[in-house]
Amino acid sequence: MHLSIWTYPWDVQDQGISRFTNEVIDRAGLNTVSLATSYHAGRFLQPRSPKQKAYFPEDGTVYFQPDQNLWAGKEIQPLQARNVAQRGDVLRALIEQRRETGLRVSCWTVCLHNSRLGERHQDHVTRNAFGNANYYNLCPSSPAARDYVITLVKDITRNYQPDMLELESPNFLGFAHEYHHEKDGVGLNGEDDFLLSLCFCEHCMARAAKAGVRVEAAREIVCHLIDEVCERAVPEIQFRDFPQAGIDAFLDYPNLHHFLAWRSEPVTSLIGEIKAAADPETRIVLIDLKDGWLGGVDLAAVGKLCDGAILCCYDATPDEVAEVIRTGRRLLGPGKFLGVGLRVFYPEVDGPEILTSRAEAAVDAGAEGINFYNYGLIPAPRLDWVKMAVLAAKNG
Repeated sequence: MHLSIWTYPWDVQDQGISRFTNEVIDRAGLNTVSLATSYHAGRFLQPRSPKQKAYFPEDGTVYFQPDQNLWAGKEIQPLQARNVAQRGDVLRALIEQRRETGLRVSCWTVCLHNSRLGERHQDHVTRNAFGNANYYNLCPSSPAARDYVITLVKDITRNYQPDMLELESPNFLGFAHEYHHEKDGVGLNGEDDFLLSLCFCEHCMARAAKAGVRVEAAREIVCHLIDEVCERAVPEIQFRDFPQAGIDAFLDYPNLHHFLAWRSEPVTSLIGEIKAAADPETRIVLIDLKDGWLGGVDLAAVGKLCDGAILCCYDATPDEVAEVIRTGRRLLGPGKFLGVGLRVFYPEVDGPEILTSRAEAAVDAGAEGINFYNYGLIPAPRLDWVKMAVLAAKNG
Protein backbone atom coordinates (compact mmCIF):
# COMPACT_ATOMS: atom_id res chain seq x y z
CA MET A 1 0.00 0.00 0.00
CA HIS A 2 1.16 3.52 -0.84
CA LEU A 3 1.43 5.38 2.49
CA SER A 4 2.77 8.91 2.26
CA ILE A 5 2.90 12.30 3.99
CA TRP A 6 2.94 15.65 2.21
CA THR A 7 6.04 17.60 3.18
CA TYR A 8 7.90 20.81 2.36
CA PRO A 9 11.67 20.88 1.72
CA TRP A 10 12.27 23.20 4.67
CA ASP A 11 10.59 20.69 6.99
CA VAL A 12 13.16 18.08 6.01
CA GLN A 13 15.99 20.59 6.33
CA ASP A 14 14.86 21.77 9.77
CA GLN A 15 14.64 18.23 11.14
CA GLY A 16 17.56 16.77 9.20
CA ILE A 17 17.12 13.97 6.69
CA SER A 18 18.06 11.19 9.11
CA ARG A 19 15.54 12.23 11.78
CA PHE A 20 12.93 12.97 9.13
CA THR A 21 13.15 9.55 7.48
CA ASN A 22 13.15 7.77 10.84
CA GLU A 23 10.02 9.62 11.93
CA VAL A 24 8.19 9.01 8.67
CA ILE A 25 9.04 5.31 8.57
CA ASP A 26 9.17 4.29 12.23
CA ARG A 27 6.97 6.73 14.10
CA ALA A 28 4.31 7.37 11.43
CA GLY A 29 4.48 3.93 9.77
CA LEU A 30 4.72 5.29 6.24
CA ASN A 31 6.75 4.23 3.21
CA THR A 32 6.71 7.36 1.00
CA VAL A 33 7.33 11.09 1.21
CA SER A 34 5.36 13.45 -1.04
CA LEU A 35 7.77 16.38 -1.33
CA ALA A 36 6.70 19.79 -2.62
CA THR A 37 8.73 20.40 -5.78
CA SER A 38 6.75 23.36 -7.16
CA TYR A 39 4.81 25.54 -4.77
CA HIS A 40 3.11 28.88 -4.12
CA ALA A 41 3.28 31.52 -1.40
CA GLY A 42 1.68 31.22 2.00
CA ARG A 43 2.07 31.78 5.71
CA PHE A 44 2.70 28.60 7.66
CA LEU A 45 2.77 27.96 11.39
CA GLN A 46 5.62 25.48 11.81
CA PRO A 47 5.16 23.85 15.25
CA ARG A 48 8.04 21.42 14.79
CA SER A 49 10.69 23.77 13.48
CA PRO A 50 13.26 24.82 16.12
CA LYS A 51 13.71 28.26 14.54
CA GLN A 52 11.00 29.00 11.95
CA LYS A 53 7.69 29.04 13.78
CA ALA A 54 6.23 31.34 11.12
CA TYR A 55 7.40 30.67 7.57
CA PHE A 56 6.64 32.54 4.36
CA PRO A 57 7.82 30.57 1.30
CA GLU A 58 8.67 32.37 -1.92
CA ASP A 59 5.81 32.63 -4.38
CA GLY A 60 5.66 30.39 -7.41
CA THR A 61 9.07 28.77 -7.20
CA VAL A 62 10.47 25.27 -7.75
CA TYR A 63 12.41 23.20 -5.24
CA PHE A 64 14.77 21.39 -7.58
CA GLN A 65 17.48 22.35 -10.05
CA PRO A 66 15.90 22.96 -13.49
CA ASP A 67 17.65 21.57 -16.56
CA GLN A 68 18.44 24.71 -18.54
CA ASN A 69 18.68 22.74 -21.79
CA LEU A 70 15.01 21.78 -21.48
CA TRP A 71 13.93 25.36 -20.78
CA ALA A 72 15.87 27.14 -23.52
CA GLY A 73 13.54 29.40 -25.52
CA LYS A 74 10.44 28.75 -23.36
CA GLU A 75 8.15 31.74 -22.88
CA ILE A 76 7.33 30.87 -19.27
CA GLN A 77 10.35 29.93 -17.16
CA PRO A 78 10.56 28.39 -13.66
CA LEU A 79 12.33 30.18 -10.82
CA GLN A 80 14.43 28.04 -8.51
CA ALA A 81 13.72 28.85 -4.87
CA ARG A 82 16.58 30.44 -2.93
CA ASN A 83 16.12 27.60 -0.46
CA VAL A 84 17.75 25.16 -2.91
CA ALA A 85 20.93 27.20 -3.30
CA GLN A 86 21.12 28.14 0.37
CA ARG A 87 20.18 24.87 2.06
CA GLY A 88 20.59 22.17 -0.58
CA ASP A 89 18.58 20.07 -3.02
CA VAL A 90 16.35 18.02 -0.72
CA LEU A 91 14.72 16.17 -3.60
CA ARG A 92 18.10 14.96 -4.89
CA ALA A 93 19.15 13.89 -1.39
CA LEU A 94 15.97 11.88 -0.80
CA ILE A 95 16.23 10.26 -4.23
CA GLU A 96 19.86 9.28 -3.67
CA GLN A 97 19.09 7.76 -0.27
CA ARG A 98 15.97 5.96 -1.47
CA ARG A 99 17.57 2.53 -1.78
CA GLU A 100 19.31 2.80 1.59
CA THR A 101 16.34 4.11 3.56
CA GLY A 102 13.53 2.32 1.74
CA LEU A 103 11.57 5.58 1.68
CA ARG A 104 9.98 6.08 -1.74
CA VAL A 105 9.75 9.59 -3.17
CA SER A 106 6.76 11.27 -4.77
CA CYS A 107 6.92 14.80 -6.19
CA TRP A 108 4.02 17.00 -5.10
CA THR A 109 3.90 19.41 -8.03
CA VAL A 110 1.72 22.52 -8.18
CA CYS A 111 1.02 23.18 -11.86
CA LEU A 112 -1.11 26.20 -12.82
CA HIS A 113 -1.59 27.85 -9.42
CA ASN A 114 1.21 30.41 -9.63
CA SER A 115 0.64 34.10 -8.82
CA ARG A 116 4.23 35.07 -9.55
CA LEU A 117 4.02 33.69 -13.07
CA GLY A 118 0.45 34.93 -13.52
CA GLU A 119 1.41 38.51 -12.76
CA ARG A 120 4.43 38.22 -15.03
CA HIS A 121 2.49 36.56 -17.89
CA GLN A 122 -0.93 38.20 -17.78
CA ASP A 123 -1.86 37.02 -21.28
CA HIS A 124 -1.86 33.44 -20.00
CA VAL A 125 -4.09 33.57 -16.90
CA THR A 126 -7.74 32.69 -16.55
CA ARG A 127 -10.24 35.54 -16.93
CA ASN A 128 -13.86 35.73 -15.87
CA ALA A 129 -16.76 36.57 -18.18
CA PHE A 130 -16.00 40.29 -17.78
CA GLY A 131 -12.36 39.80 -18.80
CA ASN A 132 -10.95 40.32 -15.30
CA ALA A 133 -7.74 38.40 -14.68
CA ASN A 134 -7.21 35.75 -11.99
CA TYR A 135 -3.48 36.22 -11.52
CA TYR A 136 -3.15 33.13 -9.34
CA ASN A 137 -4.24 30.74 -12.12
CA LEU A 138 -2.41 30.14 -15.39
CA CYS A 139 -4.98 28.90 -17.91
CA PRO A 140 -4.92 25.27 -19.11
CA SER A 141 -5.99 26.51 -22.56
CA SER A 142 -2.92 28.75 -22.97
CA PRO A 143 -0.25 27.11 -25.17
CA ALA A 144 2.54 28.77 -23.17
CA ALA A 145 1.06 27.69 -19.82
CA ARG A 146 0.60 24.15 -21.11
CA ASP A 147 4.20 24.08 -22.34
CA TYR A 148 5.38 25.30 -18.94
CA VAL A 149 3.63 22.52 -17.02
CA ILE A 150 4.58 19.79 -19.49
CA THR A 151 8.24 20.83 -19.38
CA LEU A 152 8.13 21.09 -15.58
CA VAL A 153 7.00 17.48 -15.21
CA LYS A 154 9.37 16.29 -17.95
CA ASP A 155 12.29 17.97 -16.16
CA ILE A 156 11.48 16.51 -12.73
CA THR A 157 10.78 12.97 -13.88
CA ARG A 158 13.64 12.61 -16.35
CA ASN A 159 16.32 14.26 -14.23
CA TYR A 160 15.28 12.98 -10.78
CA GLN A 161 13.18 9.87 -11.58
CA PRO A 162 10.87 9.87 -8.55
CA ASP A 163 8.56 6.92 -7.95
CA MET A 164 5.47 9.06 -8.43
CA LEU A 165 4.55 12.63 -9.36
CA GLU A 166 1.34 14.19 -8.02
CA LEU A 167 -0.29 16.87 -10.17
CA GLU A 168 -1.97 19.61 -8.16
CA SER A 169 -3.98 22.26 -10.06
CA PRO A 170 -3.54 21.29 -13.73
CA ASN A 171 -7.09 22.66 -14.03
CA PHE A 172 -9.23 25.79 -13.55
CA LEU A 173 -9.21 27.18 -10.00
CA GLY A 174 -12.24 28.63 -8.25
CA PHE A 175 -12.81 32.35 -7.83
CA ALA A 176 -12.77 31.83 -4.06
CA HIS A 177 -9.35 30.18 -4.20
CA GLU A 178 -7.27 32.05 -1.64
CA TYR A 179 -5.16 34.87 -3.04
CA HIS A 180 -4.38 37.78 -0.69
CA HIS A 181 -6.74 39.64 1.67
CA GLU A 182 -9.83 38.57 -0.27
CA LYS A 183 -12.91 40.78 0.10
CA ASP A 184 -16.49 39.69 -0.59
CA GLY A 185 -19.30 41.78 0.84
CA VAL A 186 -21.97 40.10 -1.31
CA GLY A 187 -21.73 36.71 0.40
CA LEU A 188 -21.22 34.51 -2.64
CA ASN A 189 -22.71 31.04 -2.50
CA GLY A 190 -21.33 27.99 -4.32
CA GLU A 191 -23.04 28.59 -7.64
CA ASP A 192 -22.04 32.27 -7.63
CA ASP A 193 -18.41 31.36 -7.07
CA PHE A 194 -18.61 28.81 -9.88
CA LEU A 195 -19.96 31.36 -12.36
CA LEU A 196 -17.17 33.77 -11.44
CA SER A 197 -14.67 30.92 -11.89
CA LEU A 198 -15.53 30.22 -15.53
CA CYS A 199 -12.71 31.27 -17.83
CA PHE A 200 -13.33 33.26 -21.00
CA CYS A 201 -9.75 34.27 -21.77
CA GLU A 202 -8.74 34.55 -25.42
CA HIS A 203 -7.25 31.05 -25.35
CA CYS A 204 -10.44 29.45 -23.98
CA MET A 205 -12.59 31.48 -26.36
CA ALA A 206 -10.58 30.35 -29.39
CA ARG A 207 -10.27 26.73 -28.27
CA ALA A 208 -13.98 26.43 -27.46
CA ALA A 209 -15.05 28.12 -30.70
CA LYS A 210 -12.87 25.68 -32.67
CA ALA A 211 -14.80 22.86 -30.97
CA GLY A 212 -18.10 24.32 -32.16
CA VAL A 213 -19.14 26.00 -28.92
CA ARG A 214 -21.13 29.25 -29.13
CA VAL A 215 -18.71 30.66 -26.61
CA GLU A 216 -19.65 34.34 -26.92
CA ALA A 217 -23.28 33.45 -26.22
CA ALA A 218 -22.18 31.43 -23.19
CA ARG A 219 -20.10 34.35 -21.94
CA GLU A 220 -23.06 36.73 -22.24
CA ILE A 221 -25.24 34.36 -20.21
CA VAL A 222 -22.62 34.18 -17.47
CA CYS A 223 -22.27 37.98 -17.42
CA HIS A 224 -26.04 38.29 -17.04
CA LEU A 225 -26.16 35.75 -14.20
CA ILE A 226 -23.28 37.44 -12.37
CA ASP A 227 -24.91 40.85 -12.79
CA GLU A 228 -28.03 39.46 -11.13
CA VAL A 229 -25.92 38.11 -8.25
CA CYS A 230 -24.46 41.58 -7.71
CA GLU A 231 -27.86 43.29 -7.77
CA ARG A 232 -29.59 41.19 -5.10
CA ALA A 233 -29.77 42.51 -1.56
CA VAL A 234 -28.83 39.09 -0.24
CA PRO A 235 -27.63 35.90 -2.00
CA GLU A 236 -30.23 33.48 -3.34
CA ILE A 237 -30.01 29.95 -4.68
CA GLN A 238 -30.90 29.90 -8.38
CA PHE A 239 -29.84 26.35 -9.31
CA ARG A 240 -31.47 24.01 -6.81
CA ASP A 241 -29.60 20.89 -7.92
CA PHE A 242 -26.14 22.51 -7.89
CA PRO A 243 -23.59 20.97 -7.46
CA GLN A 244 -25.16 17.50 -7.23
CA ALA A 245 -26.32 17.48 -10.86
CA GLY A 246 -22.95 18.57 -12.24
CA ILE A 247 -23.12 20.59 -15.44
CA ASP A 248 -26.73 19.43 -15.94
CA ALA A 249 -27.74 21.97 -13.29
CA PHE A 250 -27.42 24.46 -16.18
CA LEU A 251 -29.54 22.62 -18.78
CA ASP A 252 -31.92 25.58 -18.99
CA TYR A 253 -29.08 27.51 -20.64
CA PRO A 254 -28.04 25.35 -23.65
CA ASN A 255 -25.13 27.50 -24.79
CA LEU A 256 -23.70 27.62 -21.28
CA HIS A 257 -24.27 23.89 -20.86
CA HIS A 258 -22.41 23.21 -24.13
CA PHE A 259 -19.53 25.39 -22.95
CA LEU A 260 -19.37 23.53 -19.63
CA ALA A 261 -19.34 20.19 -21.45
CA TRP A 262 -16.35 21.43 -23.48
CA ARG A 263 -14.55 22.92 -20.47
CA SER A 264 -12.93 19.64 -19.40
CA GLU A 265 -11.18 19.26 -22.77
CA PRO A 266 -8.16 21.52 -22.09
CA VAL A 267 -7.67 19.92 -18.66
CA THR A 268 -7.94 16.34 -19.93
CA SER A 269 -5.68 16.91 -22.93
CA LEU A 270 -3.10 18.74 -20.79
CA ILE A 271 -2.88 15.81 -18.37
CA GLY A 272 -2.50 13.45 -21.32
CA GLU A 273 0.34 15.52 -22.74
CA ILE A 274 2.01 15.70 -19.33
CA LYS A 275 1.92 11.92 -19.04
CA ALA A 276 3.26 11.45 -22.57
CA ALA A 277 6.25 13.72 -21.88
CA ALA A 278 7.11 12.27 -18.46
CA ASP A 279 9.64 9.54 -17.81
CA PRO A 280 7.68 6.28 -18.14
CA GLU A 281 9.17 4.94 -14.90
CA THR A 282 7.40 7.61 -12.84
CA ARG A 283 3.70 7.18 -12.12
CA ILE A 284 1.70 10.34 -12.86
CA VAL A 285 -1.37 10.84 -10.66
CA LEU A 286 -3.83 13.69 -10.20
CA ILE A 287 -4.66 15.29 -6.84
CA ASP A 288 -8.34 16.15 -6.92
CA LEU A 289 -11.40 16.80 -4.77
CA LYS A 290 -15.01 15.69 -4.66
CA ASP A 291 -16.90 17.49 -7.45
CA GLY A 292 -13.71 17.94 -9.45
CA TRP A 293 -15.91 18.89 -12.42
CA LEU A 294 -16.11 22.37 -10.88
CA GLY A 295 -12.49 22.84 -11.98
CA GLY A 296 -13.00 21.19 -15.35
CA VAL A 297 -11.81 17.72 -14.32
CA ASP A 298 -13.43 14.72 -16.02
CA LEU A 299 -12.01 11.95 -13.83
CA ALA A 300 -13.13 9.14 -16.15
CA ALA A 301 -11.40 10.77 -19.12
CA VAL A 302 -8.30 11.64 -17.09
CA GLY A 303 -8.08 8.08 -15.82
CA LYS A 304 -7.56 6.82 -19.35
CA LEU A 305 -4.52 9.05 -19.79
CA CYS A 306 -2.60 9.04 -16.49
CA ASP A 307 -1.88 6.48 -13.77
CA GLY A 308 -4.58 7.38 -11.27
CA ALA A 309 -5.67 9.91 -8.68
CA ILE A 310 -5.52 10.92 -5.03
CA LEU A 311 -8.91 12.21 -3.89
CA CYS A 312 -8.77 14.54 -0.88
CA CYS A 313 -11.40 14.02 1.83
CA TYR A 314 -10.13 16.37 4.51
CA ASP A 315 -13.27 17.11 6.53
CA ALA A 316 -15.56 14.33 5.32
CA THR A 317 -17.33 11.80 7.50
CA PRO A 318 -16.24 8.17 7.10
CA ASP A 319 -19.39 7.45 5.08
CA GLU A 320 -18.65 10.40 2.82
CA VAL A 321 -15.05 9.25 2.41
CA ALA A 322 -16.25 5.81 1.35
CA GLU A 323 -18.64 7.29 -1.21
CA VAL A 324 -15.93 9.50 -2.73
CA ILE A 325 -13.61 6.51 -3.08
CA ARG A 326 -16.30 4.23 -4.54
CA THR A 327 -17.19 6.92 -7.08
CA GLY A 328 -13.52 7.46 -7.86
CA ARG A 329 -12.97 3.76 -8.46
CA ARG A 330 -15.99 3.57 -10.75
CA LEU A 331 -14.78 6.52 -12.80
CA LEU A 332 -11.12 5.51 -12.96
CA GLY A 333 -11.82 1.87 -13.63
CA PRO A 334 -9.68 -1.12 -12.62
CA GLY A 335 -5.93 -1.04 -12.87
CA LYS A 336 -5.52 2.63 -11.97
CA PHE A 337 -4.05 3.83 -8.69
CA LEU A 338 -6.57 5.36 -6.30
CA GLY A 339 -5.49 7.05 -3.09
CA VAL A 340 -7.17 9.19 -0.46
CA GLY A 341 -5.85 12.43 1.01
CA LEU A 342 -6.50 12.94 4.73
CA ARG A 343 -5.64 16.04 6.78
CA VAL A 344 -4.41 15.84 10.37
CA PHE A 345 -5.53 19.33 11.41
CA TYR A 346 -7.36 20.25 14.61
CA PRO A 347 -10.30 20.55 15.23
CA GLU A 348 -11.49 18.47 12.25
CA VAL A 349 -9.22 15.74 13.62
CA ASP A 350 -9.33 15.93 17.41
CA GLY A 351 -7.87 12.51 18.11
CA PRO A 352 -6.78 9.27 16.46
CA GLU A 353 -10.28 7.81 16.28
CA ILE A 354 -11.66 10.05 13.53
CA LEU A 355 -8.47 9.77 11.46
CA THR A 356 -8.54 6.00 11.84
CA SER A 357 -12.20 5.73 10.86
CA ARG A 358 -11.63 7.82 7.72
CA ALA A 359 -8.59 5.75 6.73
CA GLU A 360 -10.44 2.46 7.28
CA ALA A 361 -13.46 3.70 5.31
CA ALA A 362 -11.25 4.69 2.38
CA VAL A 363 -9.37 1.40 2.22
CA ASP A 364 -12.53 -0.66 2.66
CA ALA A 365 -14.07 1.25 -0.25
CA GLY A 366 -11.12 0.52 -2.56
CA ALA A 367 -8.34 3.03 -1.86
CA GLU A 368 -4.86 1.63 -2.49
CA GLY A 369 -3.03 4.42 -0.76
CA ILE A 370 -3.27 7.19 1.83
CA ASN A 371 -1.57 10.59 1.83
CA PHE A 372 -1.53 12.56 5.10
CA TYR A 373 -1.35 16.37 5.31
CA ASN A 374 1.13 17.65 6.48
CA TYR A 375 4.38 16.68 8.25
CA GLY A 376 5.68 20.13 9.22
CA LEU A 377 2.31 21.71 10.00
CA ILE A 378 1.26 19.36 12.81
CA PRO A 379 2.68 18.72 16.30
CA ALA A 380 4.86 15.62 16.56
CA PRO A 381 2.36 13.59 18.68
CA ARG A 382 -0.05 13.52 15.75
CA LEU A 383 2.42 11.34 13.86
CA ASP A 384 1.38 8.67 16.38
CA TRP A 385 -2.23 9.20 15.27
CA VAL A 386 -1.11 8.64 11.69
CA LYS A 387 0.49 5.33 12.60
CA MET A 388 -2.66 4.19 14.41
CA ALA A 389 -4.71 5.00 11.34
CA VAL A 390 -2.25 3.21 9.05
CA LEU A 391 -2.17 0.06 11.16
CA ALA A 392 -5.96 -0.06 11.39
CA ALA A 393 -6.37 0.46 7.64
CA LYS A 394 -3.78 -2.21 6.77
CA ASN A 395 -5.20 -4.75 9.21
CA GLY A 396 -8.87 -4.03 8.53
